[in-house]
Amino acid sequence: MQKILIVKVGGTFTDYAAGHGDFEDWTVRGMSLEDGTWTSVNVQAGEALPDPAAYAGGVITGSHDMVTDALPWIADTEAWIRSAAEAGLPLLGICFGHQLMAHALGGLADYHPDGVEIGTADITRTRASAEDPLFRGLPEVFPGHVTHSQTALKLPEGAALLATGSHDPHQAFRVGESAWGVQFHPEFDAPAIREYIERREADLAASGRDVAAIRATVRDTPESASLLRLFAEYCLAR
Repeated sequence: MQKILIVKVGGTFTDYAAGHGDFEDWTVRGMSLEDGTWTSVNVQAGEALPDPAAYAGGVITGSHDMVTDALPWIADTEAWIRSAAEAGLPLLGICFGHQLMAHALGGLADYHPDGVEIGTADITRTRASAEDPLFRGLPEVFPGHVTHSQTALKLPEGAALLATGSHDPHQAFRVGESAWGVQFHPEFDAPAIREYIERREADLAASGRDVAAIRATVRDTPESASLLRLFAEYCLAR
């Protein structure tokens, strides 16, 4: 059986990871993958990306870096995404991964003109999502954890917009049959997003944001979290 590849392009706060695991751990847990059915490559740390043909699917994680940083490993990952998509490898890009996928496949990623989105947001499915194998069973509106400064300002040509939101119009998309990007974080739980709000509290307050109101948005997100399991099932059933 082919494994699912986790393309690690960043991690959470080092001290938080020590007690709670890192992005790849949260992702694997959300996909309900057993040991031996997945592997992780830390491209941010310089590890080489493998041949996409050797895997059943790939997840590109979030990152505290920005797509526009234009670091060498970012360019290498963009090239890998293009080759993986051309080869038909199912892909799921999360937050930074979503933005990087959009950028790699012909769209545009950059800073959101309205600034940071953080907390738990309402994600609204589009009409196109009714035919999508991952999104079609979700409620029309469901909560998703968000924390990002950049966004996919422009989707790749021909991409299907699957979900939108009041702050970010491009909350989810699909290119071709099986390359998905989600701006929200299906791998985060409520304690994780509260941690991110706390870490950014001073900056949010300095920019005039109501931190108490942001905290009040936080709630559990079982519907968005289910996308990880649905993606894994899609990959392993092919």
